[in-house]
Amino acid sequence: MYMSTDEIRTAFLKFFESKGHQIVPSSSLVPADDPTLLFTNAGMNQFKDTFLGVEKRDYTRATSAQRCVRAGGKHNDLENVGFTARHHTFFEMLGNFSFGDYFKQDAIQYAWAFLTETIGLPKEKLLVTVYETDDEAFDIWHQQIGVPADRIVRIGDKEGGKPYESDNFWQMGDTGPCGPCSEIFYDHGEHIWGGPPGTPEEDGDRFIEIWNIVFMQFNRQADGTMENLPKPSVDTGMGIERIAAIKQGVHSNYEIDVFQQLIKQVAEIIGVEDLTNQSLRVVADHIRSCAYLIVDGVMPSNEGRGYVLRRIIRRAVRHGNKLGSKEAFFYKLVGPLATIMGTAGEDLRAQQTMVEKVLKIEEDNFGRTLERGMLMLEEALDKVKGDELDGETVFKLYDTYGFPADLTNDVARERGYRIDEAGFEAAMEAQRQRAREAGQFGTDYNQAIKVEHGSDFCGYTGTEGTGQITEIFVDGDTVDSLVSGDKAVVILDHTPFYAEAGGQCGDTGVIDTDQGRFTVTDTQKAGQAIAHYGSLSEGQLSVGAQATARVDAARRHAVAMNHSATHLLHAALREVLGKHIAQKGSLVRPDGLRFDFSHLEPVTADELKAVERIVNQQIRENSPVQTEVMDIEAAKQKGAMALFGEKYDDQVRVLSMGDFSIELCGGTHATRTGDIGMFKIVSEAGIAAGVRRIEAITGQAAIDSVYQQQADYEAKLDEAQSKAKALEKQIQQLKQKLAAQESAGLINQVRELNGVKVLISQLDGADNKALRSMVDDLKNQMGSGIVLLGNVANDKVGLIAGVTKDLTGTVKAGELVNLVAQQVGGKGGGRPDMAQAGGSDVSALPNALASAETWLAEQL
Repeated sequence: MYMSTDEIRTAFLKFFESKGHQIVPSSSLVPADDPTLLFTNAGMNQFKDTFLGVEKRDYTRATSAQRCVRAGGKHNDLENVGFTARHHTFFEMLGNFSFGDYFKQDAIQYAWAFLTETIGLPKEKLLVTVYETDDEAFDIWHQQIGVPADRIVRIGDKEGGKPYESDNFWQMGDTGPCGPCSEIFYDHGEHIWGGPPGTPEEDGDRFIEIWNIVFMQFNRQADGTMENLPKPSVDTGMGIERIAAIKQGVHSNYEIDVFQQLIKQVAEIIGVEDLTNQSLRVVADHIRSCAYLIVDGVMPSNEGRGYVLRRIIRRAVRHGNKLGSKEAFFYKLVGPLATIMGTAGEDLRAQQTMVEKVLKIEEDNFGRTLERGMLMLEEALDKVKGDELDGETVFKLYDTYGFPADLTNDVARERGYRIDEAGFEAAMEAQRQRAREAGQFGTDYNQAIKVEHGSDFCGYTGTEGTGQITEIFVDGDTVDSLVSGDKAVVILDHTPFYAEAGGQCGDTGVIDTDQGRFTVTDTQKAGQAIAHYGSLSEGQLSVGAQATARVDAARRHAVAMNHSATHLLHAALREVLGKHIAQKGSLVRPDGLRFDFSHLEPVTADELKAVERIVNQQIRENSPVQTEVMDIEAAKQKGAMALFGEKYDDQVRVLSMGDFSIELCGGTHATRTGDIGMFKIVSEAGIAAGVRRIEAITGQAAIDSVYQQQADYEAKLDEAQSKAKALEKQIQQLKQKLAAQESAGLINQVRELNGVKVLISQLDGADNKALRSMVDDLKNQMGSGIVLLGNVANDKVGLIAGVTKDLTGTVKAGELVNLVAQQVGGKGGGRPDMAQAGGSDVSALPNALASAETWLAEQL
């Protein structure tokens, strides 16, 4: 019976829910708190701490439909995508998990029941494998399930390999949980070439693995030793694409409903008629990994996860180019993909706009160099002698055009060539590390302290509490006691100290006993325990002692205010910039907060002001900060936002600030928003492609910042005013110099009128303030005489007259100026020896000055 991919996903989750399993949402493709993985590559990744026994959940059975990416690091399928029937960069892993609950018998029975009863696969079409020495699993399959012995294959260690290197011994990485596994294969029929697992023909496509049941028994150490896990557990995985192919009667994963719809969308957008073109499959696969990586916070870049994403995008764009695309097309697939993914498309639908923008920008950037790079590559391939493209050319393509080596290899392979990988690596050893970023994720997971006892946090309602010291660690080893000066980690069964989580820094303070005092400088999580890091400042400390734990209350208060402000900031950004805003990280300290979020362009000054204004408005409203514990589904219905990179149990803590901000959060907060006092943004900047960072302060620090800013402005204003006065003085001095120079030229225009020296002249654009100095200078040069100057500046007339003292009895300067001023639309006057006036009729000035000469002739 035909089943859609969405129907299979739902049926699987419902089946295991009916068997007492908790349905757990898919975790992020960026592994939370796991430095050993580049991307989430299996359903069990989010349960790793639970399998190790350092994290306890509210349930012992779980089921999930986990999105996975294998395109970098240990698990890298990128090279094969588009060239085989079942390799993908992105896939969904259906899984069921037992955490010390059921083991081999129930796990095998559940798998068989789902496959043969729930979705109706023919039993005779199924074949199983077990690890060579796993007699228990063999007996369950044969004696209880009834699988014929000749359809159960024992798979041992690989020839010449290390112990446990087997297709039937599963391990997530070089260290961590592992154990023997049992795989279920589907026989597609004799018409397809291939043999069962363990035979020389096993690489054929007839027998396809559809389900892997891992029996978690060991924790592999860095030195290869196997430690028994606290409780044997089960991890299973079934690729949804493979089972969908079987239920839809097709052989290739690319023929299932999801891919067929995507392929048609790609063909329609680009304008391709041949739906069998291999490049359509590449693009259809790559849009899934690219879209969901961006949803989970990865942005294209030149290092780490971002570099892997960039490689996949460029590979897709190159294949779109092969299909004939002449413009950006890849981003147009996001909307159709969100619909096609059905129940698994919810997260993508919520961030569709942002994902489209990121892909469009990256596609445009690469498109500008793709055509030139392809021309260079084609020319290089035409000149190849033999069947290998030299490493230097491969490097140049990467360095100049951003072509990763695998992209060049794709093109070369299509033309029947291979690339000189060794030469390429020698030419760019530093750049090579970018494509092998998984090397930075090789931390040994087992280096953390192994705590036997858990801790109860009692710090939501106060900063002081009592508890018993259950464990003490020095340099990772357990000890019974400490003496003064020892640096250590102390575990209490009850503690008010908040362990660093969700971006909030750990508490500091003191732990007192009757015999000593331990100063806490940091608090971290250690599985289910809260670890107090610090040193014994006085006396001694022993396991079993009763202690009083006191958090630095002032520091905790400052941290809490900043944490609450972070929530308000998040909500304000979504209101101002749009609902695509998603948190990509945060840091809450006593002296301020840092908030990283998805956004493709700088936040403008006006937008920052709007955000700041909204947050401060919420602070003034003084809304109560309320917390409720509820199940995850109820929290989603309430509208609570989950934070990037956080793992949540079934029961979650919902923190609300009125109706403005509702988020899942386990941190400490203000009692009311008004407690925050004031919010001030300090800076905004980009920290990665598509990720911005805002730093801000609150409370007294924000008020002090405003005062300091005001003081800075006042100091700058004083400085500017001083500079302005100095400049004005310099200008006036320059004007006076200019006036002196002009008066030197004017002295040549002096003539005698009835035996008296007279200078009447019209000036253009002279500084009116400098005219007085000019007249004084002219009078001094003349010794005895009369000066009248008319100046035109800014469409206005300026008049000034000067009379030496020996002539003021005959001619008064005020009368002379007034005579002229009346003719140019003004009036004026002044002392007998110096007078000034103004007027507005510029055109009348020449005749007015001429009339002055006539008047003077009459007076003299």
